[in-house]
Amino acid sequence: MDVQVPRILVVVSGCLPAAHREVWPRFDHELVSATELVASARRVRVLAVLGDSVGVGIGDPAHGGGWRGFAPLLAEALGAVELVNVSASGLRVGGARERLARVLRAGPDVGVLLVGMNDTMRSDFDPVRLGAELDEVLSALVAAGVLVITVRYHDHHQVFRLPGPLRRALAARIAALNDVLDAAARRHRIALLDLARMPGIYETAAWSVDRLHPSPMGHRMLAQAFATRLAEIGAEVPGRVSLECTGGRELSPLAHWIWLVCKGIPWLCRRGRDLLPYAMVAVLRDIGRRARRPIAGSAAQRTV
Repeated sequence: MDVQVPRILVVVSGCLPAAHREVWPRFDHELVSATELVASARRVRVLAVLGDSVGVGIGDPAHGGGWRGFAPLLAEALGAVELVNVSASGLRVGGARERLARVLRAGPDVGVLLVGMNDTMRSDFDPVRLGAELDEVLSALVAAGVLVITVRYHDHHQVFRLPGPLRRALAARIAALNDVLDAAARRHRIALLDLARMPGIYETAAWSVDRLHPSPMGHRMLAQAFATRLAEIGAEVPGRVSLECTGGRELSPLAHWIWLVCKGIPWLCRRGRDLLPYAMVAVLRDIGRRARRPIAGSAAQRTV
């Protein structure tokens, strides 16, 4: 019997440029087909989010202080009666294991896993270890009957400009992380959201002033993308995520810059120190390869 895959029609308001006012496309980068994942449409009563600072909602200020982010927007679109968000700024894949018990106690129907980027910026980055840690987290969630979705990451240097050695080092780390996420998704038969294919992902409006976290618009885009992907793999999505930026707390340009100076730049310096040794090794390897490369015309001169 053919399984009918539910789709969601996303109504986009005027926040995005005209090029992105469209129904969300199916991603070509599907490691497991929607038909394989879907048995029947699943009503979502409890949504769990296990993530880093993006899961916390940094970049989307909430009324009364703190952050809102994509999680409550997604929960509303799913019709969830409970949102369990155990995200923490700076969370690494290993740290996600320590928060699993809180997630599993809530009995979520859907779980969003959004970790790994912080690992790429640390000196002890190890893809093999990350794969094992991801297996532990995903095995527990899947065994509990949770419909799990995670992400593969975008080309970050197109958003945040870095010096050449750091840019290449981070790009190599993100590529390795994506390989780990791809393999884990295959093993556990979970869905991936490919951030690099999100319309508008590289536009300035999608990012906060630090260029590290989504803006209010970026969080709405992320919630919309998750809602659409979850609908494709069998979750009921009775609501929709508007891209009209309302409901959050407006920050003045001065407040943005104060946050950048007091929080963003110190964070970047700490992570830069972690990446710098790896970047320098990459530079030295590149210099060594160039030194060993034959100079054009030298072989011909030797044979004259």
